[in-house]
Amino acid sequence: QAQLVESGGGLVQAGGSLRLSCAASGLTFSRYGMGWFRQAPGKEREVVGAISWSGGRTYYADSVKGRFTISRDNARNTVYLQMNSLNPEDTAVYYCAADLHGSGSSNSESYEYWGQGTQVTVSS
Repeated sequence: QAQLVESGGGLVQAGGSLRLSCAASGLTFSRYGMGWFRQAPGKEREVVGAISWSGGRTYYADSVKGRFTISRDNARNTVYLQMNSLNPEDTAVYYCAADLHGSGSSNSESYEYWGQGTQVTVSS
């Protein structure tokens, strides 16, 4: 049974940094593209970034380009989201997801497995 577990969320001041991790189990991690999504209260879920199975291709939403970096360690079955220069608009529950197609799509409908989410709160 596939499982994705996010960690690393918390409360941070504007301008600060956080590093989210997503540990995968029960699936062949190296075959999956991985994505990070977020959902703020009263808003729809949106893509933050995605990475292909090999790590060779990444995608970022315009709102986080230059501030967030997605990476993966296939030996550790883990994907990361380094978030710098955080601002209050980044406050949301962050989810990681696994895409069997492997490409790391920006479309949430491509993703087969989802984690439970981790809360990120940025204070002004």
